Amino acid sequence: MTLLKVSDLHAKVNDKKVINGLNLEINYGEVHAIMGPNGAGKTTLANLIMGNPRYQITSGKILFNGRNIIDTPVNVRAQLGIFQSFQYPEEIPGVTVRNFLKLAYDITHPNEKMSAFDFGDMLIKMAERLKIDKAFLDRYINVGFSGGERKKSEILQMNVLKPKLAILDETDSGLDIDALKIVAEGINNIVGPNIGVLIITHYQRILDYVKPKFVHVFVDGKIVKTGGEEVAKELETKGYESFAV
Repeated sequence: MTLLKVSDLHAKVNDKKVINGLNLEINYGEVHAIMGPNGAGKTTLANLIMGNPRYQITSGKILFNGRNIIDTPVNVRAQLGIFQSFQYPEEIPGVTVRNFLKLAYDITHPNEKMSAFDFGDMLIKMAERLKIDKAFLDRYINVGFSGGERKKSEILQMNVLKPKLAILDETDSGLDIDALKIVAEGINNIVGPNIGVLIITHYQRILDYVKPKFVHVFVDGKIVKTGGEEVAKELETKGYESFAV
């Protein structure tokens, strides 16, 4: 069943055209990876799917579960089941990880509300699985976090919120090998028939741990090649210039 369908999408940022006729389809149960050089428009695509108002769609459609969400606000998209992790997660002073996730869970799962006690128990178990100290849960979101802690925090959020579509924008950047394995395990924890995953990355190494069904090469605002894991390995040896259009 089709989860996300992006059709002939064109978009710009600050009057600069960034997305040029993009087509992408993700079904439930699939993991997709997008690889491309800096400035190709990968992060723009993530923001367009999530509904960041700084990015302007000029034509095309984004269908989520068959619904055109181009004019749907960000908070409604989150409630529909879209999750985005960020390259550079923002600090949110005064809001603890625990309180944020409890509120977000209640909003995105209105029919599955949990008591604070039961939710806390679940949260601690998930944190332990991701090798996150439970004291981390009572810190303010991303305040004083290392780069690796920020990425682990976002993977924890994803595991708790259980979205239908997870968009992971360079979740692997800046991680050492141990942190990378933990983040990859957190992604693999949610992979299954009820979710689609889109991983945006520069490097093939995370794909050694999270196996995509499709790898897309993204150049100049559109996908120029799609294949399996062999495409990522080809990029590692040939670079992006061989795919320039």
